[in-house]
Amino acid sequence: MRTNPVRRDLGEGKTALGTMVFEFATPGIARIVAAAGADFVIFDQEHSGWGIDTIRTLMATARAADVVPLVRVPATQYHSIARPLDVGASGVMVPMVETAEQAVLVVSSAKYPPQGNRGAAFGIAHDDYEAQVDPMSSMQNANDEALVIVQIETRRGLENVEEIAAVEGVDVLWVGHNDLTNSMGIPGQFDHPDYLRAVDRFLEVCDYKGKAPGIMSTSVDEARMQLEQGFRCVAYWGDIWLYASALRQGLAAIRED
Repeated sequence: MRTNPVRRDLGEGKTALGTMVFEFATPGIARIVAAAGADFVIFDQEHSGWGIDTIRTLMATARAADVVPLVRVPATQYHSIARPLDVGASGVMVPMVETAEQAVLVVSSAKYPPQGNRGAAFGIAHDDYEAQVDPMSSMQNANDEALVIVQIETRRGLENVEEIAAVEGVDVLWVGHNDLTNSMGIPGQFDHPDYLRAVDRFLEVCDYKGKAPGIMSTSVDEARMQLEQGFRCVAYWGDIWLYASALRQGLAAIRED
């Protein structure tokens, strides 16, 4: 597995900016993201319906770009987590993590022994198909470089956030803002006092436990505010909405008298 500058930067207390991709499963999307200056790109399997064949193609093309390719998997299951890593992902994001036990399963699925129980295969995509691979070096390198992100996006996950953050091998805790407000009974009310208190507690726990806090932003101003709050891993929106917003603005400008 290649070096992962995002994992290293976050581990050193720095920030990382990226974006998410839900729709445009094209060979050029990672290069476009890289050329725009993103540090990472998260390809979504939770809501896009993409299978592993699509992810395999996206990882093959993304590894040719100067950007860290990550995959949001659909569930906390071994094969959902290990397979994207096998086809070349530099890390995984796992949704709806609610307990420390689930976080342990995530890490175990993403890491080789002795840190985890990921099944071994060498000389495949994550090794860039190198014919001669030293198994010990390959596994250690993969363990050192794979970025593990768990999403806190339910009331139960928030209640257990301190225990989740204590799990060794978790690099980033990520606020799933939409689902979290849904779970709290205040859908989409991101200015609600309960949500704001939840975010404050989340950030305090991340700081205390030495985990990088992550979140998605839907505007430049929102991203700047989140960075000022203490978030260090920020995804600036996703392909669908960025494209729609730019197109809408352009067409409106053209139509102006």
